[in-house]
Amino acid sequence: MSEYTTAKIDSFLRSFLDIEGFISSDDSLNGIQVDNDGSPVRKIAFAADAAMETFEQAASIKAGMLFVHHGLFWGKSLRLKGALRQRIKFLLDHNICLYGVHLPLDQHPQFGNNAQLANLLGLENIQPFGVYHGKKIGYKGTFPNPVTIDEAAKKIDFMNRPPAGIFPFGKKEILTAAIMSGGAAPNARDAIEDGVDLFVTGENSHNIYHECLEAKINLLCGGHYSTEVWGVRAVMEHCKKELGIDVDFIDAPTGL
Repeated sequence: MSEYTTAKIDSFLRSFLDIEGFISSDDSLNGIQVDNDGSPVRKIAFAADAAMETFEQAASIKAGMLFVHHGLFWGKSLRLKGALRQRIKFLLDHNICLYGVHLPLDQHPQFGNNAQLANLLGLENIQPFGVYHGKKIGYKGTFPNPVTIDEAAKKIDFMNRPPAGIFPFGKKEILTAAIMSGGAAPNARDAIEDGVDLFVTGENSHNIYHECLEAKINLLCGGHYSTEVWGVRAVMEHCKKELGIDVDFIDAPTGL
């Protein structure tokens, strides 16, 4: 196995994740957020969230890099104190590079959370859907055969965890669906406008409950965490295949 520095891994990830293309629309500081001391990385851990829980698990398996969907920095300067200081200190003490990719991972047409969910659902005729910060990062498509909302929920569950909410407000036989993972409940309005039968997201929102009910659109909330592990895992498998590097997935569910 070849040795990879964080710079080489960063270059590889940027070769297929459109990090540069999201600079003006994503404030989550995509890419290396905390670097190591230049030592070769022999194992990459993958997780949904940058948190002490995932840092400690990464250290326990001797990972030199942790790739996450939700990083530490979100568009504003922060004082290095409290929990943030402890997190960064832990990464530095254990020489772990933290790598975060937010919207470019949601949007990616092959490895992204939304594309992966579309594949799990078995959608065909897939097209971009749902504008967020000026870019379409979701996907919509058609089912080859009608499905019920409960059947759709089973297709996208993660480790048999129940969805956050199932709201059968529309057709019993679902032919079309639109997907935006995570906290994209407001994009239900885009799904209503597009006339799809089912909108799939992570978290629910009180504000769109009655809009979905009155529009007679089915709403499936798989959970923020459970809808945003898929892209991380797809990138993990791609790194394993293309780099030949040791990888591991850290499951740290929030229940949300």
